[in-house]
Amino acid sequence: MLVLVAPGQGAQTPGFLTPWLELPGASDRIAAWSDAIGLDLAHYGTKADADEIRDTAVAQPLLVAAGLLSAAALGDVAPGVVAGHSVGEFTAAAFAGVLDDTAALRLVRTRGLAMAEAAAITATGMSALLGGDPEVTVPHLEKLGLTAANVNGAGQIVAAGTLEQLAALEADKPEGVRRVVALKVAGAFHTHHMAPAVAKLEEAAQELSPAAPVTRYVSNKDGQVVTDGAEVVARLVGQVANPVRWDLCMETFQELGATALIEVCPGGTLTGIAKRALPGVATVALKTPDDLDAARTLIAEHAAV
Repeated sequence: MLVLVAPGQGAQTPGFLTPWLELPGASDRIAAWSDAIGLDLAHYGTKADADEIRDTAVAQPLLVAAGLLSAAALGDVAPGVVAGHSVGEFTAAAFAGVLDDTAALRLVRTRGLAMAEAAAITATGMSALLGGDPEVTVPHLEKLGLTAANVNGAGQIVAAGTLEQLAALEADKPEGVRRVVALKVAGAFHTHHMAPAVAKLEEAAQELSPAAPVTRYVSNKDGQVVTDGAEVVARLVGQVANPVRWDLCMETFQELGATALIEVCPGGTLTGIAKRALPGVATVALKTPDDLDAARTLIAEHAAV
């Protein structure tokens, strides 16, 4: 059984969209999406530097567009499950047919702008903790005033909070944590710092007419399969200010019988976690179009069930 997943913010790198735009029809699709959301996706995906694409308002629609574009390049795909990490949930909602591509991009454009505004209120950020035991790490973060914003599994937790709190974490790592790595994001996402963005996203979501998922959609909130389109959208809205439980998503993948996992562009982060947390599950990360053949082979070998 094939799982199709989409990465979250921080996966972007300068120029990562360039080779994808060489595929037939890709430039036209990106141009149409750019017009729909008022953002030059081609420019940001090919010419912008790391600081420009670190901007939340840019990074989020850029990542969703890249995920949709790379998935379309695969041709007909019939995954048994779809899911996304953080902003990748919007990509997954489009995969599942809850929202069409343009609706997903318009909503994520609103999300990015609203989260950027919320992040500007206080200087905040996120750092990944490598190693350690969650039962020890999470209370330690709480003691420092930080939130375990992403519980990713395979020994990885992402802390979020003010820059002062993150500096204190660097100086006082939880027992067992080997490294603390600052992430390429511009705010404390999935924490109370993002509460102002939720109201704006709720307002935008009222204009949508979501459809029921045609593929099993696994939610970051609790790792559960969500079968109602309106509930998927409600969770997309609320997740902005609540922790990502990718560990629970992966548990659900296992329970549903996952045998293979493909991560859409810019792939690498989620497949890396899956290699550690889902032994025996074959993985392919779509980094460039050169990875498409390996992904298509995996698709042919792991039919949806």
